[in-house]
Amino acid sequence: MRISAEELRKFTPGVRIYKGKNTLFYNGEKLWEGVVFGGPLVYDWKERQSWEVIIVLPGVKIISERTFHTCKNVKLVIMADTVKRIGEGAFYWCRKLSFIQLSRGLESIGESAFYECVSLTSIYIPLSCRTICNEAFGGCRKLIILRVPQDTQLGEQVIVRTALIQASPLDYEHSNNEEINEWIKRIDNNDEYALHRACSSFNPSTDLIYEIVKRQEIVSFQKKDERGATPLQHLNENPFVDIDQRILMKRYILEMMGESI
Repeated sequence: MRISAEELRKFTPGVRIYKGKNTLFYNGEKLWEGVVFGGPLVYDWKERQSWEVIIVLPGVKIISERTFHTCKNVKLVIMADTVKRIGEGAFYWCRKLSFIQLSRGLESIGESAFYECVSLTSIYIPLSCRTICNEAFGGCRKLIILRVPQDTQLGEQVIVRTALIQASPLDYEHSNNEEINEWIKRIDNNDEYALHRACSSFNPSTDLIYEIVKRQEIVSFQKKDERGATPLQHLNENPFVDIDQRILMKRYILEMMGESI
């Protein structure tokens, strides 16, 4: 599910069924008291466990500490582009969370913000993000794709106990934090993985992707990089993408046949 900025502006706060899912339309109110030994406000534990989707409405700038802590049945999070900061442990232990559309204006992700989100396989960080704090994605065991801009500052153990660190060529126990963070940013940086970069970018270009496919042939969509991800996987999971692979393939086949679409 991807939701445009225009559609987000039509929603009102509250909890209701949206597209068959029990959905919280969040307007920035404080939902959690305290940090480690705190507890829920506004909505009780039972209500928090009923949410399957969280949609952060326009106007919200900060998702504060522990806001959605242990909302273990939430599978999808969509953020309006007004969100600037995600606080410490904001989505801690959201164990079914598998898809996140981050704010295009996001500037920082707090410590352990997505800790133990064990169903999360990918996350694409917008260019605006300056800081990702310690263990932000720690314990996200299935996380294999973390697309990070070169200028984003990474804290310590950002990907500790994830599939991504296991797939790295580094000896985790004997590598320092700087080496690991440098590796995260240089994944897919050589020409061999140009299609991976194009499909995982913050603002993908259909024409650029098509030109790369023409050079590398259509099978390049299935080529795995060093962590095992394919360009097709990026197209399917990148929340900033709205490109239909079927249309690209049709265009490619028609051009190979001397026709045009």
